Amino acid sequence: MHADGDWQAVEGALNKHMATVGEYLQTWKLKLSTTKTVSAAFHLYNKEAKRERKDNFNNETLPFCFEPRNLRVPLDRSLTYRRHLKSLRKKLTSRVAPLRRLAGATTLRTATPTLVHSTAEYCAPVWCRSAHTRLIDHAINDALRLVTVCLCPTPADNLPILAGIQRAEFSRNGATLSLAGRAMEPGHLLYSALTRPSSAVALRLKTRHPFVPVAQHIINSSDNNNIRAAQWADHQWYLKWADRPTGLHIFIPDTGTHPPRNDPPKNSVGPVSAAQKNKPSTMMSTNVQSIDLLMEGTA
Repeated sequence: MHADGDWQAVEGALNKHMATVGEYLQTWKLKLSTTKTVSAAFHLYNKEAKRERKDNFNNETLPFCFEPRNLRVPLDRSLTYRRHLKSLRKKLTSRVAPLRRLAGATTLRTATPTLVHSTAEYCAPVWCRSAHTRLIDHAINDALRLVTVCLCPTPADNLPILAGIQRAEFSRNGATLSLAGRAMEPGHLLYSALTRPSSAVALRLKTRHPFVPVAQHIINSSDNNNIRAAQWADHQWYLKWADRPTGLHIFIPDTGTHPPRNDPPKNSVGPVSAAQKNKPSTMMSTNVQSIDLLMEGTA
């Protein structure tokens, strides 16, 4: 990898590095598969979007790829990850469909992180700062509406707290902190990049938010460096919820508590149990008040 403003300088530097790689492979009796090796360019110059570099290895020109894949994540020219997030949205939509056939709040609350969130957080430290993350947030909100049985007028910000499932934003930041914690060990590939001063980190694509500066900011802002990433994400979610002005604090004072539900007892027969028939006015007032709070901010 090489960064420069001159295309000829970039090609010359990369060809020099490839010659060094060739000497290493020859020393250890290894062979590079030129059919599986490609060259790519990442930049923000739209007028050079169709430009193909010519990188050579052992007098063979490597094929140029506009969107190479690394760990199943396509890397577009400007590193917006839009194509990857659009593909991920389709995958999440297919995983939300089985949730519609399940019944029970506990079952849905357990199945949603397994089917949806685990897929949505794949390689999250790489693309979580993209401007197109809203593409997968819609699919995640659909799953949360199934868990909470909330309608579309319910604000999307209320869905995670009502479902008792951590917001995707904090889960992605927690994954970033987890990777940064492993990278702080000497010998890790990213150790030298994370330990250098933030002022020395060069922003090759200035309008992007790369991993290293964000990881350094999260590590420096953390009060306890020994805290686990999941605990840090839960704490950040709690602080965000505590500072939010909403009437839902009456029912959900903490992010770890579930909202009260009016499900009939398991031993009840029929759609309405005897306990519900004895207290119609109390339950009706509670439901009306809950609906008013859920509809908060939609007017």
